[in-house]
Amino acid sequence: MILKGSKRGGAADLSRHLLKAENEHVEVHEIRGFVADNVPDAFKEAQAISLGTKCRKFLFSLALSPPETESVPVRMFEEAIGAIEEKLGLQGQPRVVIFHEKEGRRHAHCVWSRIDAQTMTAIDQPHFKLKLGDISRQLYLEHGWKMPEGLIDPALRNPLNFDRYEWFQAKRTGNDPRAIKAAFHQCWAASDSGKAFRQALQSRGYYLARGDRRAVVAVDMHGEVYAVARWVGVKSKDIVDRVADIDSLPSVSEVKAEISRLVREKLAGFLGSITDEFAKAAGELEARRIAMVGRHRTARSDLQSAQEIRWAAEARIRAGRFRKGLPGLWDRVIGKHAKLRQENETEVKAAELRDAGQKQELIGRQLRERQLLQREIKFARRAHLHTITRLHKDIMAFRRVDDSIGVEVADFATSSEVRRGRNRRHVSGP
Repeated sequence: MILKGSKRGGAADLSRHLLKAENEHVEVHEIRGFVADNVPDAFKEAQAISLGTKCRKFLFSLALSPPETESVPVRMFEEAIGAIEEKLGLQGQPRVVIFHEKEGRRHAHCVWSRIDAQTMTAIDQPHFKLKLGDISRQLYLEHGWKMPEGLIDPALRNPLNFDRYEWFQAKRTGNDPRAIKAAFHQCWAASDSGKAFRQALQSRGYYLARGDRRAVVAVDMHGEVYAVARWVGVKSKDIVDRVADIDSLPSVSEVKAEISRLVREKLAGFLGSITDEFAKAAGELEARRIAMVGRHRTARSDLQSAQEIRWAAEARIRAGRFRKGLPGLWDRVIGKHAKLRQENETEVKAAELRDAGQKQELIGRQLRERQLLQREIKFARRAHLHTITRLHKDIMAFRRVDDSIGVEVADFATSSEVRRGRNRRHVSGP
């Protein structure tokens, strides 16, 4: 499973993140080593202890994400957490374990306090990312899971990874940042010249421009500006070398004006109708998802209630095996009481395994049902993205055939020639 850890503070923010309702299921599996019996107060307790030290990042937060298609029981998560504790020197430290489910996937979060209460010092964790990578590879090998290429060799890491700056920029336009980054990567890989790169981006709805701080940027249909080097994942110099004549590129304001005209005059209605159709389909799928989550939560609650009732009944039966008074005293003398107690303990362990197995079986069934719905959701998103991509290609076709657009393109080319001529006069002198 993929392991991502970080040292951090912000106890209140972290507790809100781990318990937020956008997850379809949230289960607080364990709170160990804290006086508090809930997550927010446990993290506040860790923060209060850290005030006696100079440590500001007093928590170590870890996400454990198994492969999407695997149904991983709680025991495997617990074994992985135990191995991580030993590797990072966190044995016996207070911790919280929480399970999340969303979009048909189940993963876990474990948060430890890094403060050793005996020495009032923070536990050092040198090279923890490398150690987590070693444990992650070992888990893939032990369980026979297909290992991601990026885990085999960091040079083969998934190019769809993105940082928080790219994520929030994509959120502002309502686009999936993974799709945006994939588009930039594909256009860069499929082009061998600046002209080809420019045309490939335009077919996806991105237009190259001269940036104020960066040499080359791209503008999308919403007027959002992207740093090309960041989204392609190469150095700015490589972008400049391929594009070559940077001065021939229009400014960001010119590109935004051109895009605005195209959308306003020709394709605003088309984009609106496509968005409405997708919104309707997405609304129906979302309604199914909400209903499914409700059914799953009810089923889990019913199972827990039934198990609690059965557990109480079985406990009464086990307690009834012991005789009271003088017969009970005689049973203790002859060893019958000890034998019954051992039998009861064996039954308790078996009952715990039985209840855990039933719960895991129910979760597995629900995950499979949720994954089927998630495939439908992904198919609808891909179909919407495919339609939008075709529409962007139509934009380029309209620019080539429409007379009025052709005139403006010619005017723009003329203004570019004037700019280049002005630059040459500046370089060669009066």
